[in-house]
Amino acid sequence: MFDQQPLANAVRARKLLTIVGLLAGGFVALAQTPPAPQWESTANIGFSLTHGTSKTVLANVGLQTAKKWPKDELAISANLAYGENNGNRNVDNFQATLQYNHIFKDPFYGGLRVGGVHDEIANLDYRLTISPLAGVYIIKKPNTRLSVELGPSGVFEKLGGVEKTYGGLRLGERLEHKFNDRARMWQSFDFTPQVDRFSKYLFNAELGVDAAITKQISLRTVLQDTYDSIPAPGRKENDIRLITGLAVKF
Repeated sequence: MFDQQPLANAVRARKLLTIVGLLAGGFVALAQTPPAPQWESTANIGFSLTHGTSKTVLANVGLQTAKKWPKDELAISANLAYGENNGNRNVDNFQATLQYNHIFKDPFYGGLRVGGVHDEIANLDYRLTISPLAGVYIIKKPNTRLSVELGPSGVFEKLGGVEKTYGGLRLGERLEHKFNDRARMWQSFDFTPQVDRFSKYLFNAELGVDAAITKQISLRTVLQDTYDSIPAPGRKENDIRLITGLAVKF
């Protein structure tokens, strides 16, 4: 009588090889799958104190976090500054920004930018700016990115005790460049004139450099300029800040 055992063993071996092949293929596919996007976050702090002929204190704390997907980008930042000179408060402001971009067809994208500001010294109780935008990456390389954005804005503010709402037209630009793994710079500006009164406009600019000390800690210097063409009564139009301190990546 014919012995079917060798045939049964051959069938089992073939099934086993098929299962092993499928598992191996799955592991290879997982190994080739790009890693999921991660949040890139940085906290920065700057502090200075003098005591003698003059007594001054200045503190600045900030947080930036961003995440990039294949077709979407999200960036959030917040900054708090406080200072005194001989007991008189001369710096007291808070700023926060959120921006979401969706890339429709590279290099073109659309998105939404929301910004909030409180500045006690400028007599600005609040300013909320909501800006839908259309943008384009003029340069989009691993080490260099240059983008330009344009869109309408809705501005809601309480300045000098007076509440006001108006429409604006926002023009924005941002440049980022990495010299190497240890040094980078960035530059940006926003120009938002009131649509029915171009003599009323807001201008914000920033220039920053970051040099790594370790993989997680770097030395950062940032120059900021805020200009309000029609400030609160008794206040100046221009406000320039130079901030130096340490930044920590996490």
